This record gives sequence, structure tokens and C-alpha cells, in this order.
Amino acid sequence: MVGMSDLREEARHALPALMLVCTALLFSTGGAAIKATTLSAAQVAAFRSGVAALALFVVLPEARRRWTLGTLLAALAYAGTLMLFIHATKRTTSANAVFLQATAPLYLLLIGPLVLKEKLRRRDAWMGLLVGAGMALFLLGGNAPQATAPDPVTGNILAAASGLTWALTLTGLRRLASGGTGNALPVVVLGNLIAMALSLPGALPMALPAWKDVGLIVYLGCFQVGMAYWLLTRAIRRVPVFEASLILLLEPVSNPLWSWLIHGERMDAWSLAGAACVLAGVAWQAWSARSEPQPS
Repeated sequence: MVGMSDLREEARHALPALMLVCTALLFSTGGAAIKATTLSAAQVAAFRSGVAALALFVVLPEARRRWTLGTLLAALAYAGTLMLFIHATKRTTSANAVFLQATAPLYLLLIGPLVLKEKLRRRDAWMGLLVGAGMALFLLGGNAPQATAPDPVTGNILAAASGLTWALTLTGLRRLASGGTGNALPVVVLGNLIAMALSLPGALPMALPAWKDVGLIVYLGCFQVGMAYWLLTRAIRRVPVFEASLILLLEPVSNPLWSWLIHGERMDAWSLAGAACVLAGVAWQAWSARSEPQPS
């Protein structure tokens, strides 16, 4: 018979995985929330990042430690990711924006050996083929405008660029980790501050925003970014890498679902095929790496 102590122990082990599920779901709401605002892309980028930076800086002491030159370089790449994703989401579908950003591992095939001196492995080639095919399907497939995606061609290009900046962000975080300063939160805070500063000139002047827009910005900054990173930093070290990678795939899967439920935005056949390729490539790499020893 299972005792209370056994139940508590099972709950203690299940909690980090549940926190990662919540993280992925919070991240995934970004596309629908960004599309729901009447604010411009520059205004969303400036104010969301400002709220997120303030929330993380105040609530998490570790976000205020170890700001170095490496932190600044990684934060610059992260700021580019934040801004490009919002501009892409305002122009193309949520699915295209999130899955093209998820092609970052394809860029890492080139950046890793050059910057991190990482060796390419056979599984990397398979991942690259799948993710590259997915990117091609998104970029070359049907790009018919929708009410929530008025300029999909430009949006797709911006989303693909956000995949590159996200790959550069991950490279910067890896270099920080190798130097013993692997805390990602200072990068997140500084990146949001940079994104706010760069976006603010394009966001002003502006009329008094509606309460709906104010509420959405507060949600995006405090919850979709702030709380999501709070959950992520507390859960990621207690969940095996393979399991964490698969759980976090909930973000790109759920992101288009929210936009479909809230805005009626649909994925065409090209996007569905591209999404399947990207998901397969990322999942394949996570599966192939599951038996590798992880750094302590």
C-alpha cells in the first residue's frame, strides 16, 4: 500500500516536469497575445520588454548578478530575437513565426564548430536535413495573407532571422556556461532592456493605450516572459535533458493552437509539413543525445 511519504516523494519528482509544462504553455501564448493587441510591433517590443526586465530584476536576485562582457554579447543577440519575433508575429502566422525561430539548431551546425569548437556528429546531419527541409517549406510554400498575417513573406524572413539570433543567444549562453558564469537570467534581463531601448524610438509618440492593450502588455511582460523564466530556471536543473527538451516542444505545438482558437488563424499544408519536419529534427537530436553524459 502506498504511504503518504511515497506520494509526497512522487509529487516532489513530478513538480519540476509540471513546471516545465507550465513554462512551455506560457511561452506559447505569446503569438496570440501579440496579435490581440492594437499596438504596433515596436510598441509591443518596447513595453513588453520593459515590464519583463523590471519584473525579473525585482523578483529574482540571481538576475542582478554576474553582468559581464559575455553577458552583454549574449543579451544583444537575445534582444534581436525578442524584437524579430514580435515583428514577425505581427506580419505572418504564429505557426510560421515560432517554427522558423525553432530552426536555430540548423544555424548552430555552422556556429558550433566555428565559435564553440564543437565537432559535428552524424545525428547532426540528419537533424540539419529535417530542420532545413522544414525551413524551406515555410519559406517557399503558400504565403497567402490572412487577417492576422497581412505580410507573411516579410514576416517569414524576420522569423528566419530570429532563428539565427536565437542560435547566437544559445552560443553566448554556452560560452558563459563554459566560463563558469552560466546563469541565463542576467542575459534575459539585459536583453529585454536592450530590446526596450532599441524599440522605444519607433514606439513613440503614441496615443493613450486602451485598457485591453495595457492588460496584454502586463501579461506578456510579467507572465509570458517573467513567470515563464522563473519556472524554467527552477525546473530545468531537476529534469533530465531529454525529457526537458520534449516537454518544451509544447511551445511551438501550442502556439499556433492558441492563435487558431482565439483568432481563427489556420496553418496551410505547407506550414503543417514544415512544422512536422522541424519538430522531427529537434526531437531526433534530443533522442540521439539522451545517453550522452551531461555537465555537472
